[in-house]
Amino acid sequence: MKNIILFTGGTRSGKSRCAERYAARLSEHVIYLATATPDDDEMRERIINHRARRPTTWHTIEAPTAVAAALADLPVGTVVLLDCLSLLVSNLLLANESAPEPAIHHEIASLLATVDSRNLTLIAVTNEVGMGIVPAYPLGRRYRDLLGWVNQQVAAAAQEVYLVTCGIAVELRTLEAAWNRTVQ
Repeated sequence: MKNIILFTGGTRSGKSRCAERYAARLSEHVIYLATATPDDDEMRERIINHRARRPTTWHTIEAPTAVAAALADLPVGTVVLLDCLSLLVSNLLLANESAPEPAIHHEIASLLATVDSRNLTLIAVTNEVGMGIVPAYPLGRRYRDLLGWVNQQVAAAAQEVYLVTCGIAVELRTLEAAWNRTVQ
């Protein structure tokens, strides 16, 4: 049985910190599944800061595109913090730019199936990118649309969904309109 918790919000909203606090409540030994790649100085600095915040008992697995495969051999019941779906979608989009949808759909379906079959607790972090301006370029619009679809898929499978703004996490399932609950 899968247990999925999703944290979403804008850039620098505090979603990763909230997800880290949530994970620490569940287990001393968390698998941190990182999708970021250190392609520039700013991203290297972000990665260093994220690593410094994590307890030494947490183990990091770097999986920029194949997160489901990285989870396949974990012990049943492991607590996993995936940071983040936004970069996973970006990485898959750029690796499959001519036709990213099949790769992204396959990866998300595999991720959800693996979490279920291994009885993992998955805490996933993602950006909410659909509330801003429409990107000026086709690739940006495609990314926004694909990430929106991924966020909906993971949220539909999640038992808890938190919107984080200003470092404050608000649980959305409890606020969801009753008429919408049966749609999923």
